[in-house]
Amino acid sequence: MSETSLAADLVLEGGGVLGIGHVGAISVLSEAGYTFPRVAGTSAGSIVGALVAAGMPASRMTDIMTTVDYRRFADRSVLDRIPVGGPLLSLLTDDGVFEGEYLREWLGNLLVDECGVETFGDLAIEDDPHTSLPPERRYRLVVTATDITKGELRYFPWDYEPAYGLDPDRQLVADAVRASMSIPFFYEPATLTAADGTTSTLVDGGVLSNFPIDVLDRTDGQRPRWPTFGVKLLPVLPMDAAKLLPIAGLFKHGPVALAANVAMTAIVGRDQAHLAKPWVKVRTMQVDTAGVNPVDFGLSQAQVATLFANGRTAASRFLAAWDWEDYLDTYRTWE
Repeated sequence: MSETSLAADLVLEGGGVLGIGHVGAISVLSEAGYTFPRVAGTSAGSIVGALVAAGMPASRMTDIMTTVDYRRFADRSVLDRIPVGGPLLSLLTDDGVFEGEYLREWLGNLLVDECGVETFGDLAIEDDPHTSLPPERRYRLVVTATDITKGELRYFPWDYEPAYGLDPDRQLVADAVRASMSIPFFYEPATLTAADGTTSTLVDGGVLSNFPIDVLDRTDGQRPRWPTFGVKLLPVLPMDAAKLLPIAGLFKHGPVALAANVAMTAIVGRDQAHLAKPWVKVRTMQVDTAGVNPVDFGLSQAQVATLFANGRTAASRFLAAWDWEDYLDTYRTWE
């Protein structure tokens, strides 16, 4: 058995608190002997992905993600706490109900204190002569975000230099994750200042790609060295917009309701069609999320346990059917 025979890149879908399912799936993959050279993630997937890329053991990640108080991630400003109308005022003035700063600080401290990782420079891949990635894309983590100022999907750290003139090695991992998990209407957007002083507003990467399953695939026509496994969380359409964007529940009609439904369809619909492709479906684990609201930060310990267990079940079923050589023969060609 070669040293890379049980390596696999990971792509982790966004889905708020449903990300606990990612941890369950990863725990099974780790127990089976898999290591993860590179990870790509969106929103909740970027949170878990950052911990995986930083080298946190699955057992420690399980302890953290199954015991953390998720209610603290719904951090409110003084305006948000006004009993009547506060959330609506915050939405109108700050473009989001919650701050998102607690999550950024929590993740940043966790990465530094337990993994010694602060910037993307700490996640650079220094020696991999057989990769197809150009030098500027050789990082263990890729995080998606949507730049609504420029109307483009961003892959961080890849896009820091060409799009903003910034040194990717000096950018904080927690800042990129904070941008990626800026669920429209729910969290306030993030702001990124380019080297020339211009600013961009960043929101959830899921608006343009919530499940970037092919982002780590080889593009040079050569035989892949290892597979990419995807872990998907969100249910398929149709679904109630209020389950994904609760602010929609406050408005039955009008522009806010319409915008929430558009955002929901963008987050879920594009990747739903992508998953229907057989070469995507065959390498994807679909976690049963048991009807849990993606942004129910007050979920119970029983719900946490169920999401974690369902992630494990999805990964176990996947591995029982997975055949790497059959996948290559059926879906991949190389020179």
